[in-house]
Amino acid sequence: MFGIEKLFTRKDPIKDQIKTHLQHYRSAIFPMGIDTQWIAEITGGKAQGAGWQVSLTLPFAASGQGAVLTSHLSDSLNTDIRVTCHTEVVGTTQFKQIKHIVLVASGKGGVGKSTTAVNLAAGLASQGAQVGILDADIYGPSIPSLLGLTGQQPEALDEKTLKPFEKDGIRAMSIGFLVAEDDATVWRGPMASQALTQLLNETAWGELDYLIVDMPPGTGDIQLTMTQKVPASGAIVVTTPQDLALADAQKGIAMFNKVNLPIIGLIENMSYFTCQHCDGKNAIFGSEGGAKLAARHGVPLLAEIPLDTGIRENSEQGANITTQALAIKDHYIYCAQLMSSMLYLQSQSTQGVEILITDD
Repeated sequence: MFGIEKLFTRKDPIKDQIKTHLQHYRSAIFPMGIDTQWIAEITGGKAQGAGWQVSLTLPFAASGQGAVLTSHLSDSLNTDIRVTCHTEVVGTTQFKQIKHIVLVASGKGGVGKSTTAVNLAAGLASQGAQVGILDADIYGPSIPSLLGLTGQQPEALDEKTLKPFEKDGIRAMSIGFLVAEDDATVWRGPMASQALTQLLNETAWGELDYLIVDMPPGTGDIQLTMTQKVPASGAIVVTTPQDLALADAQKGIAMFNKVNLPIIGLIENMSYFTCQHCDGKNAIFGSEGGAKLAARHGVPLLAEIPLDTGIRENSEQGANITTQALAIKDHYIYCAQLMSSMLYLQSQSTQGVEILITDD
């Protein structure tokens, strides 16, 4: 009996190898490797007549990384290993019950900012996060259309609280739900800023890991209101590769720098077009503009999203692109994973900092 007990209680060397490989694994999503505390369970092996099953609980939204890690471990250890990832976003609430508020901005209109914001929110939701989106573009709200909720009116929970719409796991609020679709919002800056503040404060968001804010283009009153009165975790600037868009994106970056809001990164939209006949990449609006701007300011280029009819078709239909059998969705999902990972690492780097004052 002692021999059998010893056999089943001794340390299995492959478990240690799995942990070591995960700790040493490096990627943009896991720049510091994988903390062994994230390993919820390792089961299987020859004793059960099956391959190894590794369960990870990640503190940021990246549940889709399980397939990548499965391939990495299986190839590295030359054995059958399957990795599954679960998301439990770590962080203290910064506003109401919201852990992170992320502003998606652009220096000018027409660069696909609203589409990017919606698809980024969808990417986060697909990775296991609780997500909301606030349409801060008071004069030109696009979120109702992009979510397929045009013409809907929100439900009032009480005299001062609105219930957000929920579509594909994304909670949404927009002035577009409160104003007729064919009506124009003719308000001065302070009135528009007040309306936005009310939408933010008087919506029953509930518990959210991320609130994505689709900002209006430019650097006006609404941008200042959001950056000065809301505890945002950071901003993402959307641009296209041509010089005109880059010049305006530069102004957006300068604005966030002036108000000391961290820039999470840049997204270059309409980066290139892939020919359907030869698979060649065509840089219709120029090339490497986003990469050069990101390098100039020392911020990451989170994604280079190509021109793709799938984006237009799903946007016009109000469909969730991350649920479609389209390769283009991977750009948004990877961008969501990268942003979530960066915010987690950012929050960890600011914890536990001790300031010592000495007589020296």
